[in-house]
Amino acid sequence: MTFTVHPLSAHIGAEIRGLDISKPLDGDTVAALRQAWLDHIVLVFRGQEIDPSQQRNFVSYWGEIGRRANRLAAKNPRKQDGPDYESPAMLVSNIRENGKPIGVLPDGELWFHHDMCYADEPNRASFLYSIKVPSQGGNTKFGNMYQAYDNLPQRLKERIEGRTILQAFDEIQDSRLDLTKVDLTDIKHYYQPMVLRHPETGRRALYVNRLMSHEVEGLTHAQSDELLEELYSYTEDPALIYEHVWKPGDLLMWDNLCSIHARTDFPRDQHRLMRRMTISGSAVIPAWDIRPAAE
Repeated sequence: MTFTVHPLSAHIGAEIRGLDISKPLDGDTVAALRQAWLDHIVLVFRGQEIDPSQQRNFVSYWGEIGRRANRLAAKNPRKQDGPDYESPAMLVSNIRENGKPIGVLPDGELWFHHDMCYADEPNRASFLYSIKVPSQGGNTKFGNMYQAYDNLPQRLKERIEGRTILQAFDEIQDSRLDLTKVDLTDIKHYYQPMVLRHPETGRRALYVNRLMSHEVEGLTHAQSDELLEELYSYTEDPALIYEHVWKPGDLLMWDNLCSIHARTDFPRDQHRLMRRMTISGSAVIPAWDIRPAAE
């Protein structure tokens, strides 16, 4: 199969044209797509008509299908009336049936974040397919964390070298946690390096985000907050952001290690329905780990 690659911004995102991902792809096509993905971090496929099985087949080209393993669901009564946490497909939607949500992350704005950064082995990539979209809003913004790290002044690079940060998130709350008011025992959390080394490209990328990053290990609360706010001025630099305006039939795939993403607000009386799948990842490699990039 042949396709063309059309960059969507100066630093992140490209649209792939001329490809029907509902059909099987040959090895050369997958290899060429993978290179485009490594180059652009976010790939956009518009006008696709795919069912869950076809989406799963496409996702499987990139690695092992991720599952929404939720070790807390069984003992957390707030989660027992929600969607199936063990399914490989997650609905992201504000639609309710019989008074219960059919998906997660229903309404409103979501701050910038890395998917699953609060897990010991975060998902490597996410694949989001749009089924219903509101008349306005509900856009997804993406930021290039390679470039954000490269743009840091040397003093900040030295200050965060070797440091880890607490990543935590509660899918029920859907917003930044107040650690003075929650018990982390019942919330997914993990200490991650503030700068990672990408397993394929070998490049350094910032691994902090406004929604899920909380405390820099070894600093006071005030010092941590001050440092993070300064870092966010680089991670959320508009020059590094691509904002995707969804249409039904769009499929986006993005690298969770070297990008952050956010959702803009949208009218709560309008339906938004997305189907998300992931591929599994492995433990994050700290930037100060000297192992070479994968061949």
